[in-house]
Amino acid sequence: MMAPPPLRLGLTGSIGMGKSTVAAMFAAEGVPVWDADATVHRLYAPGGAAVGPVSAAFPAALQDGGIARPALNAVLAGDDTALAQLEAIVHPLVAADRAAFLRDAQAGGAPLVVFDTPLLFETGAEADLDRTLVVTAPADLQRARVLARPGMTAERLDRILARQMPDAEKRRRADLVVESVDLGRTRAAIRDLVARLKKEREDA
Repeated sequence: MMAPPPLRLGLTGSIGMGKSTVAAMFAAEGVPVWDADATVHRLYAPGGAAVGPVSAAFPAALQDGGIARPALNAVLAGDDTALAQLEAIVHPLVAADRAAFLRDAQAGGAPLVVFDTPLLFETGAEADLDRTLVVTAPADLQRARVLARPGMTAERLDRILARQMPDAEKRRRADLVVESVDLGRTRAAIRDLVARLKKEREDA
């Protein structure tokens, strides 16, 4: 008999807020985590399912047997039609990977899974989830974290933030919010949340 479907938690947060750190905390608690960005990287890597169709549409993006993101971004720059064409190719492949992950988690009896999705609310992906969690931090800490990254500039950060939904709006839309200021307290909050959500699924 197939195990009941796991509770599906969507995880998101703006750049520098600590989303990836929190995703790792869920994984450390034994929760299966699906990573949207990692999935796209895998699809674009040599042998990945997106390499053939993307390179057929955008030949300049093919380098060393895979899709080179900088070259692809150069082709897409300012071209909404090309972007829509790319999304029509990649989104179904991402969705298939996500569905396979969920099937495997259910087959393994997982009571809870996490979908790490940077553009969760921007893409409307929350419609397919049971709960949403936003990771947040004070704006000055966010900027300090991001500007410490190699090659990052204040101008580039401002451009990135302009494309992302404001943190306040994400927090307003989310079912759950966790701060990533103190790692010990954040880890304790995630541990408590995992226990609570697992119990909720078991009691359902």
